[in-house]
Order: sequence, then C-alpha cells, then structure tokens
Amino acid sequence: MTEEIAKKIKLLGKQDTDTTIMTVKTVDKQEGTCTCDDGQILHTDVRLSAIIDEKLQKYYLFPKVGSTVLVTPIDADYSMQFVSAISEPEEMVLHIGEVIFEINKDGFLLQKNNETLKALMIDLIKEIKAMKFTTNAGPTIALVNTPQLSAIENRFEQFLKEN
Repeated sequence: MTEEIAKKIKLLGKQDTDTTIMTVKTVDKQEGTCTCDDGQILHTDVRLSAIIDEKLQKYYLFPKVGSTVLVTPIDADYSMQFVSAISEPEEMVLHIGEVIFEINKDGFLLQKNNETLKALMIDLIKEIKAMKFTTNAGPTIALVNTPQLSAIENRFEQFLKEN
C-alpha cells in the first residue's frame, strides 16, 4: 500500500511535458528557428537554441532538412519549443566576441575581425614561394620545392573556406 502511495506522489511531481521526436521540414538560419513535423502537427518557429535574446545568438547547430530532432517545450509551454538534440548536423556556427568559427560540408572557417585562417595560410605560402636565399654562389633564383608548396596550398584551399 505504501509503495502504491509513493508511486502516486511521484507521478504528481512529474511534469506533464515530453520531449518529442520530430522531422525537420525547414531551417531559417537568420531567425535561428526551424519547422518540424511530429507526424500529426507541423510545429513552426521551433528554436534552434533554448536561449534567444536581443543580441546576436552566439551558437547554433543547424540540423539537416529531413533529419530527426528531439523537440522540448520550454517551461511546459508548447508554443515555445527548442531543438534539444539533432541526429544529423548540416552546419555549426559559433561566435565569441570578434571570433567566428563555422563548420559545414565545404570545410571550416576560422575568422577574427576581418582576418581568416585561410587567407593567412595562403599569404604565408605565397611568401614562402617568393623567398630568396643568399648562398656562396650568390642569391637563389627559385625554390626547388615550389611544386610541393603549390600542392600544400591547394590542400589548404580545399580544406578551409572563405567567409
């Protein structure tokens, strides 16, 4: 009898909100929201971050359209829901002060103010290719490893993306 009463008391304290498995139909990266379908209802303006303030949102993990997500109501209010987990990310965007870090299928962007890691690496390789050294016989005219540096430059071009 006391075990049954304990179960009933436990049920009284349980919130009547559930996290629901849904399918992503659309993603609005500007607003930081998506539209999701639970199989019966189309849920619009589902937040991609639980916290949205007047400032630029600092972190988003954008789900791929057609992927599965977990959607949770905020404070048991089904008109305010957020994506609490995603099965397949399409893009990640992180802003910390003047630093931007983005990852998607095209590669990644690391930027601080107006400077990107890609631009820095390309400029560095360009300057290395233009280097000249003074030897006992005089200055060198060309680097002997220019093809290898060009190959590395192409690898950076493919790996990093521009803003």
